[in-house]
Amino acid sequence: VQLVESGGGLVQPGGSLRLSCVASGFTFKNYAMNWVRQAPGQGLEWISTISRDGLRPYYPESLKGRFTISRDDVKNTIYLQMNNLTSDDTAVYYCTNGPAETRPRSRGTQVTVLS
Repeated sequence: VQLVESGGGLVQPGGSLRLSCVASGFTFKNYAMNWVRQAPGQGLEWISTISRDGLRPYYPESLKGRFTISRDDVKNTIYLQMNNLTSDDTAVYYCTNGPAETRPRSRGTQVTVLS
């Protein structure tokens, strides 16, 4: 299993970013996919899950309306569109496959929200 995240960077409060995660080494279409994040000094936080068929996205209540997860089974890629970012969104973002509680083993992509 290989998962490679990209798209992070430095953004001002109120800005947007779109993260990508390219998957390989497993049958992508057979797995639900997730985004999780880890802020400095904090534990892992589940951000979003998208079902295998791509029709059912899930978010914690605190992020509904700002974050949108999607997947492209042709490209073996999932995305996370993040809008109206705040300093609380500063973290390393990871993608995982399978259950939402799966711990990441990839490098992640750093998102820093700073004015």
